[in-house]
Amino acid sequence: MRIVVTGTDTGIGKTVFSAGLTRLLDAAYWKPVQAGLDGETDTEAVRRLSGAAPERLVPETWRLSLPASPHLAAEHDRVRIDVDALNPPPLNRPLIIEGAGGLMVPLTRAVLYIDVFARWGAPVVLCARTALGTLNHTLLSLEALRRRAIPVIGVALIGAPHADNARTIADIGRVRVLGSLPHLDPLTPESLASAFAAGFAARDFSAFTSQA
Repeated sequence: MRIVVTGTDTGIGKTVFSAGLTRLLDAAYWKPVQAGLDGETDTEAVRRLSGAAPERLVPETWRLSLPASPHLAAEHDRVRIDVDALNPPPLNRPLIIEGAGGLMVPLTRAVLYIDVFARWGAPVVLCARTALGTLNHTLLSLEALRRRAIPVIGVALIGAPHADNARTIADIGRVRVLGSLPHLDPLTPESLASAFAAGFAARDFSAFTSQA
């Protein structure tokens, strides 16, 4: 009952997407490693945007002060992330797990996030921009996931609609484009819920949440 939300890069919109998916599936949410504690954390943003009850927000395993790659943020705080302790908690509802940055982000000097995803074996949603550069980043990310036999639910596009990018990713990447989420201004729980309901269907995720 787990879905990993990752991205082709940092700043893609994974947290906003995770909030929408948490609400759509009435799921719990977990950010294993939070790097950067000034301002609103990702877990706090998901709670605000999804309306999830506090008990559906799993505490971060690692909270690091520096807004940087987890391995560097951990070194800054003079700790070392124990990747073997990063295990999704057993729950009786779907769990949305949000990574940090892209797939190859280091958790330590020796272990990448994608290595942990492969160990979990949970299906992945890959968030990608609709803008210029998305084809290369998305196709490379899909190749990396498949080389490690990580199941891919599909790609979620975030940004202004771009029909040819969506078609090209689907055709060349041999993947399902699950939908598109535009940038929202204002970004509120109501605007996110409306846009998410218009852009995505719960049934596209339900088969995976019943198996994972």
